[in-house]
Amino acid sequence: MRHHTLDELHSVADINPIALGQPMTRVQRLERWAELLERNPSRCLAALTGTEHLYPSVRDEARAPGSPISVAFEDTLLKVSGLNSDTFGAAKRFFELSDWELHEVVCSCHTGATMRAGWAAGRVRRLTAGSKVLAWLRSLIAR
Repeated sequence: MRHHTLDELHSVADINPIALGQPMTRVQRLERWAELLERNPSRCLAALTGTEHLYPSVRDEARAPGSPISVAFEDTLLKVSGLNSDTFGAAKRFFELSDWELHEVVCSCHTGATMRAGWAAGRVRRLTAGSKVLAWLRSLIAR
């Protein structure tokens, strides 16, 4: 058996310190998605068209190859954690987002037909910031 440093392993494998046996929190899932998008911030991604105008059942099945949701679905860790497709509905449930929150990240009304991955990452990061603020407010109320 040959021993490798963590840096050597990073060059051949996607190493994540989050234990697979331990469920990821909502914030961890969102942070992972943002990190994936930030790996190639200039990558051109497809936007979903008019998500706010779709009937809920149609919206849940909406998808676009090469979208920010597809980037998340390409990740083994997120798949193992429960992301089962690259549809709007699967992402909404997995990341525990409202229709409007996910709309802010993936809809074409903000960017046109395409967007940069870095732009989408910024939108995802805003969602994690909101989660942290809500957690802080809950802790104040609970006192």
